[in-house]
Amino acid sequence: MIVSQVCKSYGTRRVLADVSFQAADGGVLRIAGPNGCGKSTLLKIVLGLIKPDSGHVDGVPASLAAVFQEDRLCPGMTAIGNLRLVVPGLTREAAAAGLAGIGLGASAMNQPVRELSGGQKRRVAIARALAAPAELVCLDEPFTGIDADSLPAVADAVLAGVAGKTVLLVTHDDEQAALFDPVVLTLPVLP
Repeated sequence: MIVSQVCKSYGTRRVLADVSFQAADGGVLRIAGPNGCGKSTLLKIVLGLIKPDSGHVDGVPASLAAVFQEDRLCPGMTAIGNLRLVVPGLTREAAAAGLAGIGLGASAMNQPVRELSGGQKRRVAIARALAAPAELVCLDEPFTGIDADSLPAVADAVLAGVAGKTVLLVTHDDEQAALFDPVVLTLPVLP
């Protein structure tokens, strides 16, 4: 995937200016930089959720998955239902196995996600992205809300789930980023 001279402004505020990079197939690219530099905006452009003011993105695979900063779950559906909504044909058993693999307990899998804790909801959001048959996975602060004791197991599940896929990773945590051994692209805050 190649991003060429992407620019984006919101009103008079420039967020991205001439951002260019190439993400290697099957590699991990960490998009770093301070708050407000456009990291999440760049992911949304790559995902096709917003359009850049100029520049272009080429070679984006047809199959995409994402963990957004917000969990973006259907609150009235169960954890299993949220996975099956995104991945047609996914069996209840396969959904349950994916959720168990990310550390969600069996009793939580059949509750409406609005009843789950923040960390449980985050696990559902991660499991949903990992269940999708995607070639490109965008991870925007994926471990937010995961407690320190659970983080190693969740990180291991994510690493296994994205193996061989192209990954765009946004995280402020250098230790979490180091788990992925990424190439780093640092965005500046624009005046």
